[in-house]
Amino acid sequence: MREYIFGIDVGGTTIKFGLFKNGNLLEKWAIPTDSSNGGANVTKDISGSIKEKMSVYNISASDIKGAGAGVPGAVHSGGYLEPCVNIGGWGGAGIEEELEGLCGFPFKLLNDANAAGLGEMREGGGKGFDNLYFITLGTGVGGCLILDRKMIAGAHGCAGEIGHIHVNDEEKRSCGCKKKGCLEQYASATGIVESAKLYIEENNTETALRSLSEITCRDVFDLAKDGDEVCIKIVDDMAEILGKTMTGIACTCNPDVFVIGGGVAAAGDFLIDRLKAVFNEYAFASSVNTKIVPATLGNDAGIWGGLEMADSIFS
Repeated sequence: MREYIFGIDVGGTTIKFGLFKNGNLLEKWAIPTDSSNGGANVTKDISGSIKEKMSVYNISASDIKGAGAGVPGAVHSGGYLEPCVNIGGWGGAGIEEELEGLCGFPFKLLNDANAAGLGEMREGGGKGFDNLYFITLGTGVGGCLILDRKMIAGAHGCAGEIGHIHVNDEEKRSCGCKKKGCLEQYASATGIVESAKLYIEENNTETALRSLSEITCRDVFDLAKDGDEVCIKIVDDMAEILGKTMTGIACTCNPDVFVIGGGVAAAGDFLIDRLKAVFNEYAFASSVNTKIVPATLGNDAGIWGGLEMADSIFS
């Protein structure tokens, strides 16, 4: 009987692993990500770490149902991984097959935001819901759409990538994707910092931000919580843009719940309550009061999502 599954989260700095038996986490660990030489060693490092753990637990390949691995790039329906810029351009075709050949059991790659969304559905803030939209607010903005407990990737693996929904016709600055006016420019940690810098450059309003040698997203939220009017405005503007975007998602996808994760979500109810207020003001009547909750798994979301993916597709 195949009782074991590996959940894997491949990041630019570390590769995280979870070994699960019958859905229960036995152990989690991490190794450094080697992005040198175009990420040429990544698959070898993944398989090597897995084989070491198989030896420790005296597990054979025939005991393993499979592995799901979240990766920082779009995964096409045929398994093609678009080059991951923060892993030296690692990607291409045949990675799933290569890992399967090295380890002796099936692999499935999925985008890291999708993995985190599946993890939150299985064991986190979205547990108990069959239809959810996971939004991750970090250096960028990502998302994952799950309907009837199935992750929807789309033809090119980018379903759910709400960070590049166009939200501002007047924007002159370019997003990382080279377009202008993307949601990511306002709702990500990077975007919030840029919004803060731009505001204090263009306005004379007094704010504690001016005394900081380097502004961080956390600074903006902490000062807003302390009553700094400029920071409150920046947070309110961000919540309005994101909340309105969520109303469009609700009309299109009709989730039971939005799960908000990523570093920006550490602001907690200070952000969640603002999103709820904006969302309920502008949402279509059938979507009003859709739940908006924080993610709860943190850095473990990806390995739980890998478990969920492998558990659902490998017999």
